[in-house]
Amino acid sequence: MFLRCSKRLKDGKEHLYWSVVENRRCPGDRIVQRHVLYLGELNGRQEASWRKTVELFGQNNDAPQQVALFPHEHAPVENADANLLPIIRVRLDQMSLRKPRQWGACWLGCELWRQIGLDTFWCELLPPSREGTRWDLVLQTLALYRLIDPGSEWRLHRHWFEHSAMTDLLGCDFSIADQHRLYECHAKILPRKNRNAVRKGRPHLGHGPRYPDRRSAPANA
Repeated sequence: MFLRCSKRLKDGKEHLYWSVVENRRCPGDRIVQRHVLYLGELNGRQEASWRKTVELFGQNNDAPQQVALFPHEHAPVENADANLLPIIRVRLDQMSLRKPRQWGACWLGCELWRQIGLDTFWCELLPPSREGTRWDLVLQTLALYRLIDPGSEWRLHRHWFEHSAMTDLLGCDFSIADQHRLYECHAKILPRKNRNAVRKGRPHLGHGPRYPDRRSAPANA
C-alpha cells in the first residue's frame, strides 16, 4: 500500500488530496491498483502519520508458515523440537462467520446469463483486447451488479466485487472490476445500442418518436 496525491485547482489555488492505494498482482504478472481509502486534504503532520501507518500495515515480509491446528481443549503439549510444526490452539466455541461473500445471487445471475445466450452473443461482439481484457466478462459483471445490488461503478470497484463470488464464477481476477475498465465498457457498448435502435426503426437515443398531428386532419362530412 502507498499514499497517492492528486492535485486540484480550486478558486485559483492548488489543493492536494490524498488517498490510500494498494497494488494487487494478477495472473500474467499484471498489477492492478485498488483504491482503499480517501483521506482528503492533509497537513504535514497528518501526512507523515499516515505514511508511517501505511508502511506499517503494508509490510509483507513474513513468508507463509505451516502450522498444526488443534481444538483448544484437545491440543497436545507443545514440543520444543524445532522440526515439529508449531501448534495453534483454536477455540471452536468462539468461532463465527463474518463478512461472507455473496454467492447464490451471483450464481443464479451467471446461470440466467448463460441460458439466454448472452455469453456467446457478447463474446462475439466484444472480443478480448490485446492486453487480454475480457470485455464480455466486464459487461456481465456490470449487468449482474445492476440486477443484484444496483449502485455506482465506483461502489462496484471499491466494495461489491470483492464481497461477491464473481471471481470464482467467471474464472477471472480483480482486474475485471478496475474502475477505468468499467467506464470504458460502457463506452464500447453504447455505439452498438444506437446502431441496433436505428436498425429496428427506432429513434436514436435522446430523440422521441414523431407522430402525425391528428387535430390537423379534416373532419368527416
